[in-house]
Amino acid sequence: MSLMPPAKLGLLTSLAAAMQAQGLDVANAELQLLPERGLAHNHVRLVGTGWLARIPKQSQMQLSAQANLEYQSACFLRAGVSGRTPRLHATIPPGFWLERGALLVEEIAGRLPVLPGDLTLIAQALAAIHALPLPAPAKRSPLQCAAEPLRALADEIQGQAAYLSEAKLHPSTSLILETELASLLGWCNAPARPPLRLIAFDAHPGNFIIRGAGSVAQAVLVDLEKCRYSYPGLDLAHASLYTSTTWDSDSRAVLTPAEVASAYLHWEAAVGPAFASAARHWHLPLRRAMWLWSVTWCAKWRVLSGSKRAERPSGEDWSAQLSPDALVAHVRGRVDHYLSEEGVQHVIAEFKALEHQWA
Repeated sequence: MSLMPPAKLGLLTSLAAAMQAQGLDVANAELQLLPERGLAHNHVRLVGTGWLARIPKQSQMQLSAQANLEYQSACFLRAGVSGRTPRLHATIPPGFWLERGALLVEEIAGRLPVLPGDLTLIAQALAAIHALPLPAPAKRSPLQCAAEPLRALADEIQGQAAYLSEAKLHPSTSLILETELASLLGWCNAPARPPLRLIAFDAHPGNFIIRGAGSVAQAVLVDLEKCRYSYPGLDLAHASLYTSTTWDSDSRAVLTPAEVASAYLHWEAAVGPAFASAARHWHLPLRRAMWLWSVTWCAKWRVLSGSKRAERPSGEDWSAQLSPDALVAHVRGRVDHYLSEEGVQHVIAEFKALEHQWA
C-alpha cells in the first residue's frame, strides 16, 4: 500500500494526464514527487529523462495562472542564456488536469551550497546573469521593468509593510523598520542609479545547486519566477543576507561581514571594473532595501498564512493549507526569528560593520 498522501497521488496522476494531453514524449515517464522545500511549487522528477516538473501552488507575482506560466517561462528563457540556470523544455498550460499548469525544465544534478565556501560560485553565477545584454525597452515584457525600479521596489516594500501593525512586532523593531523605510525613500531621491540588468530577485542560497567539483564546479540558480530588470545589488544582497543564509536548514550559515564583503569582491571581479565601479556605491543601500523587502514579507506571511486556501487558482496565496505542516512550521520559526528584536539587531549590526568596511 502506498504511504503517499491521496492529494499527492492525485497530483502525479494529473501531471501524467496533462502530459499525455500535450502529446509529450516524456508522458509515460515514471514520476517521483520530491520533498516540498518551498511555498510556491511542487516538484516532480520525470525519472530517467533529466526533466523536472515545476507545478505552481500559487503566484508570488500575484498573476493569473496563465500569466504566471508565461512570466516564469520568460524567466527561464532569458536567464538561460547565461548557462547558469536550467533549460526550459516545455510548458503545460492551465487546464482540467493542472489548474495552474506546469513548466518542464532541466533537472540539475548536484548538491546544495555549503557556505561560506560556495559563495564565490554563487557570486560568479549571478555575475553571468547580470552580464547578459539589456534588451531594448520594448522587448523586456512580460518581465517587470519599472521606469524607476528603486521607487517601484520601495512601493512594493511599503505594500508589504502595511501588515506590520497586524504582525505584532516589538516597539523597538517597529521603530527600526520605520527608520530604514525612511532611509530607502531618501535613496529614491538620489540623482544617480546603478546599472540596470536582468536579475533573479530570489537569489537566496537555497535556490542554487552546485554541479561539478573542483575547478569545474558551478553554481546553478534553479528557482526562477521573480526575474525582473532592476539592480544586481539586490541579488548580491539576497544571496548573502542573514535572512537568506539562515533560511534553509540544509545550507544554513551565519556569515561574517568579511565573508559578505568577499562575496561582493568576487562578483566585482567577474563583471569587470567598469560595471563594478558603477555599482559599488549602491551595494549597501540595495542590501538594506532587499532586507526590508524580506522582513516585510515575513510580516505579510505571518498575517496571511492563517487564511483559508484560495478557491480559484489565480494570484497569490500564502495560506498554510497549501504546504505540509513541517514546512509551515519551519517557515514560521524563521519568520518569528527574523521579526524578533534579536534577528533585526543582528542585521543592523552587520550593516554598520559593512558601512565601516566599505567607507
